[in-house]
Amino acid sequence: MSVAYLGPQGTFTEQALISQPDLAGQELVPMRTFVDVLHSTRDGEVDLGFVAIENAIEGTVNVTMDTLAFDTNLLIQREVVLDITMELMAQPGTKLTDIKVVASHPVANAQCRDFLRRELPDVTVQPANSTADGARIASESSGFAALGPKIAGEHYGLDTVVSDVADRKGNQTRFLVVAPTGVPAPSGHDKTTVVLSQKHDHPGSLVAILQEFAARNINLSRLTSRPDKKTVGDYAFIVDLDGHIGDDVVADCLKNIRAKHASVKFLGSYPTAGNGSDETRFRNTEAWDEASVWMDQLRNQMG
Repeated sequence: MSVAYLGPQGTFTEQALISQPDLAGQELVPMRTFVDVLHSTRDGEVDLGFVAIENAIEGTVNVTMDTLAFDTNLLIQREVVLDITMELMAQPGTKLTDIKVVASHPVANAQCRDFLRRELPDVTVQPANSTADGARIASESSGFAALGPKIAGEHYGLDTVVSDVADRKGNQTRFLVVAPTGVPAPSGHDKTTVVLSQKHDHPGSLVAILQEFAARNINLSRLTSRPDKKTVGDYAFIVDLDGHIGDDVVADCLKNIRAKHASVKFLGSYPTAGNGSDETRFRNTEAWDEASVWMDQLRNQMG
């Protein structure tokens, strides 16, 4: 099996990928951008794609979300959460005062914004395709430094100048495994992701959609709006909800939304890396079963 990921070697994406025992031993294919990863998976050049979708500090990785929502028809297979520790790295012997340029992925640069302003106010912050690419750039030029995982510095022969420089502690990034086809069976600890585009933009339309979830006690762990790429002012909503498409209560909810309120693009039902959704799923399914029994009893009274 081949798995595409954001390369080169030494990225946080690779670090998260090799944390999965069943994927680490497969053919790993590094690519330049998350878009390349997703398009290659869509086109069948690789079997799976592995991409970052969300960071605890910077929020959604928009290029990943937009590509999944609007440009491909891929299905999420699982999520992986990685603790992020950011290092400032440079060629051996480099001091903080020697650094003139810091290169890294824009998301990593943003996660260290306060540190850079405080400790390196006069440096040029240079975007790179990945944290590992920033490490490669720093390894080739004196006065350059990189922000990224320690593994990237080790790969390119860099030393850590300052350790753990992210502006907030406890930073995490969420990654997704995607495939052209297939929905994993319910695990009891699942999440479903959909893209909702309102059929009619009028007062109360979004509330009506949200009420479909609330009426069934379905928890929404994320609600994100993105321009629909068609008309200025029109937005689609990307929703993460607790539960699986195999759950009657989730299936009924999405059917009602599709019939009454919005087009629905299904991005997957998959095992979640978080806690608590198994309990929520159990409660929802139990409530749905009780309601079904109640309705059946009423219908049995019909002459």
